[in-house]
Amino acid sequence: MIQMFLKELEQEALISRKMLSRIPDDKYDWRPHPKSMNIRSLATHIAELPTWITMTLTTDELDFASNPYKPLEINNTTELMAYFEKCLADGRTQLVDENEKHLNENWTLREGDAIYSVSPKMDVIRMTLNQIVHHRAQLGVFLRLLDVPIPGSYGPSADDAGF
Repeated sequence: MIQMFLKELEQEALISRKMLSRIPDDKYDWRPHPKSMNIRSLATHIAELPTWITMTLTTDELDFASNPYKPLEINNTTELMAYFEKCLADGRTQLVDENEKHLNENWTLREGDAIYSVSPKMDVIRMTLNQIVHHRAQLGVFLRLLDVPIPGSYGPSADDAGF
């Protein structure tokens, strides 16, 4: 499983890099709807998600009550890309064969006494990789609404194909 996760992380990193690199520096505060995240928050979350692999394999839980979420303040695409590469390197550090034995151990997401989920660590890693894809798709919609050409993900996009 570890080698499969590593391969998938590397494949998704290629696509994430292309998508994140398209964000115009003057659009970091833009959001398509009042209930939506702004591009800064969304892109920062995409960039940091590989660190959830490390957190999952080195801890047994995340308790937001004792560890409130404090995202890094990213202000331009150069900073974003550097942060993504740093987080990607961090996530890779734990995708090593020695951690295969920990994949069936439970990991808990909570806020104090409120437990959001208890799942095997392998499921949390799978969810993390799914979150990268999910939020990257959101970013693609944001960029489309801003008329920024969308790079292909698993094949050419309409912009790549010239449609």
